[in-house]
Amino acid sequence: MSITILGIESSCDDTSSSVIRDGVMLSNVIASQAVHEAYGGVVPELASRAHQQNIIPVVSEAIKRAGIDKSQIDAIAFTRGPGLMGSLLVGTSFAKGFSAALGIPMIEVNHLQAHVLAHFIKESEDDNHAPSFPFLCLLVSGGNSQIIKVNAYNDMEVIGQTIDDAAGEAFDKCAKVMGLGYPGGPIVNRLANEGNPKAFTFSKPHIPGYNYSFSGLKTSFLYTLRDELQKDPDFIEKNKKDLCASLQATVIDILMHKLRMAAKNLNIKEVAVAGGVSANSGLRDAFLDHAKRYGWKVHIPKFSFTTDNAAMVAITGYYKYMDKEFCPMDAAPFSRVQI
Repeated sequence: MSITILGIESSCDDTSSSVIRDGVMLSNVIASQAVHEAYGGVVPELASRAHQQNIIPVVSEAIKRAGIDKSQIDAIAFTRGPGLMGSLLVGTSFAKGFSAALGIPMIEVNHLQAHVLAHFIKESEDDNHAPSFPFLCLLVSGGNSQIIKVNAYNDMEVIGQTIDDAAGEAFDKCAKVMGLGYPGGPIVNRLANEGNPKAFTFSKPHIPGYNYSFSGLKTSFLYTLRDELQKDPDFIEKNKKDLCASLQATVIDILMHKLRMAAKNLNIKEVAVAGGVSANSGLRDAFLDHAKRYGWKVHIPKFSFTTDNAAMVAITGYYKYMDKEFCPMDAAPFSRVQI
């Protein structure tokens, strides 16, 4: 008997809905919010209002593209957290109403866990690209930088994480002070591909274990700009490609150094990357390079699965459905949590 899951993702500024049947994605619809670009970051109140406007048409389109009737849906999976509280409330409230109307169970999904399980989304029946357990996953986004040991879909251990800023924050904040726009990560990546990664040297942290820190890098970057702008007011404009290339190279070096340590110490060569920063071309190239140098079997997500999307929520819901891990109607969203 087939299992059909409707997924809802509304943790930040993307409203998304997806339908997955027996692990195979039938649809994945995402509505992004351009309104935040003028503010240089996500404005929570504007995000929640946009979710309210988008969620019904997005869900309707996902069901339509999947070629099913809503009566065929077995359960609704929704992102309970972490994320922006107002945005999460929209998705949670919709899931409760949908569940009550159709008499189907709800499945709560941890947003970070869903990013990891995005590697298990199938796009066809014969799609067998998923990692084998156990594997390491580098989860990198605007708000999280973690190394996770994945023993099973419901058994994940965070063995290292940032103690301050995340990798994505370093990109966004440094891009902002250079006046490059928002979101900064993709802009930095594009300019970095045209610059010299050895043009500038920035500080790297010395944090024990597998934990990360990016606040020192950000401070080093800002001090470089301050000192150089005193000499030449046009310094940023003249050197923005090299600045981006050097910044990106430093971030990637920090990320991969700890991941190499973990892979060696735990003797794991099955290694994946997930989260918004996994779309960065330099990081993807670093994974491919490490696969050759260290014999890793690497798993790099499609670009469409790097950002927040409901397909990753639906596939997580699919596995939880098989274990009958349903949640009560009074489930409330949460803004902060670890895996």
